[in-house]
Parts: sequence; C-alpha cells; structure tokens
Amino acid sequence: MVFDATFWVAVSFLIFFGALVYFKIPQKINELLAKMISDIEKEIEESEKLRSESKNLLDNAQNKLDKVSEESKKILDTAKKESEILTIEMSDKFYKSSEMKKNLAQIKIKQMKEQAIKDIKNVSINIAVESVKKIITTSIDKSKLDNIFHKNLEEAKKELKNINS
Repeated sequence: MVFDATFWVAVSFLIFFGALVYFKIPQKINELLAKMISDIEKEIEESEKLRSESKNLLDNAQNKLDKVSEESKKILDTAKKESEILTIEMSDKFYKSSEMKKNLAQIKIKQMKEQAIKDIKNVSINIAVESVKKIITTSIDKSKLDNIFHKNLEEAKKELKNINS
C-alpha cells in the first residue's frame, strides 16, 4: 500500500482536529467568546445606564435653564416696569421743580418791577423837590420860572428815561 501526499494530509488533518478536541480548544474558544460576549453586553448595559443618566442630567439642566430663562424674563419685565415708573416720577418731579422755579422767577420779576416803580417815584419826587427848591431860591419872575420849570421837566424826563433803560 502506497500512501500518497493527500493521505498524509488527511491523517495530519485528523490528528490536528483530534489534538484540538483533546486539549478542549473549541470549548476554550467558546468560553472565551462567551466571556467576550458577556463583557460586551455588560459594556452595552453600562453605556445604556450612562446614556439614561446623561439624558436625565440633560433634562434637568434644560429644566433649570428654562426656569432661569423665565426668571430672567420676569426680572427684566419687573425692571422695565420699575424704570418706567421711575421715569414718570422723575419727569413729574422735574416739571414740578421747573414750575416752582418759574413761579419764583415771576415773583422776583414782579418784585423787581415794583421796586423799579418805587425807585422811579422816589427819583421823580426828589427831582420835583429839587426843582421847587431851585424855583423858590432863584426867582419869582414868571419867565424865569417857566424856563426853570421846562428845564427841570426835561431833566425829570431824562432821569426817567435813564431809569427805564
């Protein structure tokens, strides 16, 4: 019996598979694969837990962000209302203050006007008294008296014009 190369390949193939079975290599590979599968499943479960936790954290953060946004909106609305109220109050105070200043200025102008009229009257009286004194002391002659009167009258007019301007 002559054994050719294919026979020896078949025998070595059977011996190789026999050695694999004898050393329980398929079971070890199966156990190793099963362990890797279980590790992958654990990692998947862990990643699912992390994903759900991160989703919860994201939802919580979004809720907080929404609440903060609402609060800031409320604060801004309140600040706008308060600023409008303050603006109105300040405007009212400003107008009241300017009205009081206007009234005080009008009162001062009226007082100054009255004082100017009093001053004009006093000056007129002083001029008239001086004129009378001059008339009495200088002459009794009617022509002189008329000249002095007109002269004093012109002086009084000039004085009044000076006071008015």
